[in-house]
Amino acid sequence: MSTVSAKKETVERKWLLVDATDLVLGRLSAQVAAILRGKHKPIYTPHVDTGDFVVIVNADKVRLTGNKLQEKVYYHHSNYPGGLKSITAGKLMQEKPEDVIKFAVKGMLPKGPLGRDMILKLKVYAGSAHPHEAQRPEVLTIKA
Repeated sequence: MSTVSAKKETVERKWLLVDATDLVLGRLSAQVAAILRGKHKPIYTPHVDTGDFVVIVNADKVRLTGNKLQEKVYYHHSNYPGGLKSITAGKLMQEKPEDVIKFAVKGMLPKGPLGRDMILKLKVYAGSAHPHEAQRPEVLTIKA
């Protein structure tokens, strides 16, 4: 017997649909990151993107525990002197609830070109409608 290493061209990808209603952000993000990496497949290879596509709906109904809505702060910089910007999780949930999930999942993926390719397979929508019906995504239940 020999160990078979997965190749980028031979990986079969599925589309999975996740409803984020009343799910805790960290638990949802950890399981979605593992699916995007392909860790749920027997052909998982660390240096190859073997993951599946994930569509998350109802991102505006995801839960944050504790005081994170008021105390968790997201930072970014405008690349100008004194350009450090910040926004709380509560305000970001009102303005762009999709970004809260994207930031959480992106932080759990590898850094570098491989991680940047993996995050492109994540599609997040605030409402229950999404434009990926043609791909016939399978419904995936995330353990709460």
